[in-house]
Amino acid sequence: MKETNGKNTIEKPDQDQNQDLGFHFLELSRRKAKLDSEDFEVDDEEKEESPSELNTINSSGGFVVVATDKLSVKYTSVNLHGHDVGVIQANKVAPMKRIVYYFEIFVKDAGVKGQVSIGFTTESFKMRRQPGWEANSCGYHGDDGFLYRGQGKGEAFGPTYTTGDIVGAGINYAAQEFFFTKNGQVVGTVFKEMKGPLFPTVAVHSQNEEVHVNFGQKPFTFDLKEYEAQERMKQQIKIEEVPVSPNASYGIVRSYLLHYGYEDTLNSFDEASRSTIPPINIVQENGIDDQETTYALNHRKTLRQLIRDGEIDAAFGKLREWYPQIAEDNTSAMCFLLHCQKFIELVRVGALEEAVKYGRIELSSFFGLSLFEDIVQDCVALLAYERPLESAVGYLLKDSQREVVADAVNAMILSTNPNIKVTKNCLHSNLERLLRQLTACCLERRSLSGEQGEAFQLQRVLSSGKRS
Repeated sequence: MKETNGKNTIEKPDQDQNQDLGFHFLELSRRKAKLDSEDFEVDDEEKEESPSELNTINSSGGFVVVATDKLSVKYTSVNLHGHDVGVIQANKVAPMKRIVYYFEIFVKDAGVKGQVSIGFTTESFKMRRQPGWEANSCGYHGDDGFLYRGQGKGEAFGPTYTTGDIVGAGINYAAQEFFFTKNGQVVGTVFKEMKGPLFPTVAVHSQNEEVHVNFGQKPFTFDLKEYEAQERMKQQIKIEEVPVSPNASYGIVRSYLLHYGYEDTLNSFDEASRSTIPPINIVQENGIDDQETTYALNHRKTLRQLIRDGEIDAAFGKLREWYPQIAEDNTSAMCFLLHCQKFIELVRVGALEEAVKYGRIELSSFFGLSLFEDIVQDCVALLAYERPLESAVGYLLKDSQREVVADAVNAMILSTNPNIKVTKNCLHSNLERLLRQLTACCLERRSLSGEQGEAFQLQRVLSSGKRS
């Protein structure tokens, strides 16, 4: 694919040919800009709408009175038969993109018979029956302490509850279980057979029964945060139970250091591996061929450090000296990123006039080319702000942008190795490929479960492992 602005012709490589790996890092820089302009730290659980009140429209209104705050319900009729239940659902389904959903009720008055219940029901649930008495519903009942799951006959489950008790119902998406609590303690769990969206549901069934519902508008009696932490710890323990030999883990980490040219850290790492008991000889015992990633290790280390220090002119000089074949094409994506970084470094130190001059000479040729135009515009936009780091294009001044450029140079140097077998392997280390595979597997598993459960976030997994 070719684009021209009248002076230069720039060829974008076909994906399979990988002629210019710099385009990968160009796109990486572009994605960073998009992420920086969005509230990307908002979790899926924050984006989902959560229940906030009772649904007064779809309820058995003839038997109950709902308070004006839509959080309290009272049975005002006389219980004559099984269809006189005062049942009411929440206004929204329970959020599914989280590890746990939970809500509570306070039994203000158990009434004449104490037939209060709490649970979950589907949208098609008949609003004249106790949760658990109909298919696709589940309920924990206060008068007998039984759990009902889709039929009129209950099963022994937990203690009864009455006036003054606080009872909770939750969905553990990680374990695919319902769980119920009484006065802050877990009563029991049961396998979640019901599929699809579920509504938090409460019911009252005898005169003067009254409950107040807490959807999270105030602190729960049950320590939900601790429960969630325990569930994540269970997942972490399962991960740690997977046997991985020290040689394999050392080899993966070592290949990462080799790939990115962290020579000093690599030497320290190798020294540490020799001091273990027994010593770990990674290459010999694992048969790891790191010929591809040891290539030009010292050169790559030097160039990475220069770019991380903002010494772009020096980096260009070394590239022209050591690898003229990849530095001679001034229109390549890698050289474009270096030119942009030079412009950014000038803005960083306040040399605005010099930045303008440099931009006119080196960046102007990329104007009008859709492959580069948005990033060029972001670079130039830095000049418009008194405090550019705090601006919408401030991502360019962060250390992470230097790392993108350093990674691009590193990959291009690796691609010059005559012994390289697969060019695209220059883009990622073995460790990163493993993590990408882990991410893909977790997303596929979540998709097969109907997108239920906590969204996979690699940073969260790595952080939990670090804390443990």
